[in-house]
Amino acid sequence: MEYEVDQMRLVLASASPRRRELLRGLDLVFSVCPADIDETPRDSEAPAQYVKRLAEEKAGALAAAGTTVIAADTVVVIDSQILGKPNDREHAVATLSALANRTHEVYTGVAVVAMPNNAERRWASGIEITRVTMAEVPPERIDAFLEVGEYADKAGSYALLGSSSIFADHVEGSVSNVVGLPLPLTDRLCAQIDIDLLAFRESRRPT
Repeated sequence: MEYEVDQMRLVLASASPRRRELLRGLDLVFSVCPADIDETPRDSEAPAQYVKRLAEEKAGALAAAGTTVIAADTVVVIDSQILGKPNDREHAVATLSALANRTHEVYTGVAVVAMPNNAERRWASGIEITRVTMAEVPPERIDAFLEVGEYADKAGSYALLGSSSIFADHVEGSVSNVVGLPLPLTDRLCAQIDIDLLAFRESRRPT
């Protein structure tokens, strides 16, 4: 039986503007509260384990009565290696050069925790994997992209939305996953803990 969400708040545990845009695209009413956790990978931790753990830790850190918290973590992976956010422009050049003319994976872990009133926490979490094939990118194109400055806060130094979208030749799987939050997976996870995600839409809220 689904919970009534009229008196619940939806919280996005992320400062990512792309994730905010995706939820706003669903006309959802939510607040943003980034979770402050240690994101250091553990020894021998696989990408899937890493993103799922971080998403669960972020959601757990913000869980509170009367809230439904959505948390996510996204990494770009090539040759089983996690490519994080670039440290500087030189790092971004090396990353984009490594991705050019190859296929890589985008992993996102998503966790949802709901606490209606003072009820027990209800959890659901999962992983989405999307394969992205990059076109061959000449050095001058990389330089032109880096001048825009979009790379600074993005895993893999690129974003599927924005000027770097011209590099992505083929996407196999969830597009919203590459943006940063796989919406179909998020909706399924909410349903697993009896939360109707679309009940948080502006048009459904009481007046």
